[in-house]
Amino acid sequence: MSERKPYPSDLSDEQWALIEPVITAWKAAHRSVSGHQGNYAMREIVNALLYQGRSGCQWDYLPHDLPPGSATYYYFAKWRDDDTAQKIHDLLRRHVRESKGRLADPSLVVLDTQSIHAAAGVPATTTGRDAAKKVPGRKRGLAVDVFGLLIAVIVLAASTHDNTAGINLLDRAAAQRPDAVTEALVDQGSKNAVVDHGARLGIDVEIVKRNPATPANRGFVPQPKRWIAEQTYGTLMLHRRLVRDYEHLPASSESRVHGAMTAVMSRRLTRDGAPSWRST
Repeated sequence: MSERKPYPSDLSDEQWALIEPVITAWKAAHRSVSGHQGNYAMREIVNALLYQGRSGCQWDYLPHDLPPGSATYYYFAKWRDDDTAQKIHDLLRRHVRESKGRLADPSLVVLDTQSIHAAAGVPATTTGRDAAKKVPGRKRGLAVDVFGLLIAVIVLAASTHDNTAGINLLDRAAAQRPDAVTEALVDQGSKNAVVDHGARLGIDVEIVKRNPATPANRGFVPQPKRWIAEQTYGTLMLHRRLVRDYEHLPASSESRVHGAMTAVMSRRLTRDGAPSWRST
């Protein structure tokens, strides 16, 4: 690692040790024909991705003491397309759960969606307008465990019904480890189609409805267990690249979520405090 003043988003030695074996194995399996190993250390490539995720800057605006945007994007796209980014994320998630005395994979997941604005230049073919929330852009769907850790993510046009998002999230959660997930909680935006699809997967889906005793003008009221998904969305908002959807491909948006949660979990596992938005 080259000598430079560190950024708050940089990996510590302990954090790098968590993911370095996966990156090293990937690099060994993807040698160039000429045997060239590249001009940039893999740790610095990861640091550049973490910096961009946290600060929200464009590729060409990465600081000059980090690898350039062209090299950083090359690895971002490779790790997105071959699921390396998700593999690292999933390994850390299982590590976090086991450190808390839980099984590596959860039996219960909480599903929720969030509509976010899309940046200028994002293809119109992958965006839409959420009629209920009056948000033009994309819809981000998450399945999280009881700790708020990410189990599955999907990014769709904001016009997509919550049923479609819920069905896709159930499929992705079930595909990770068959028979592990047996229960899912969803909000009342989801309908019987999600419940029926869950039954076909062996997942008991419960629609958690708003407490009828809560006044209509009360605004947001946390629901038991389901509030953890809202907490995860709040955590993601600390990563400015996720405040708005800047990615041309929905797959890139999903990979950004995996990257943000990887940063969160690496800090939790090494007990390094996350930098506050007030200081970044």
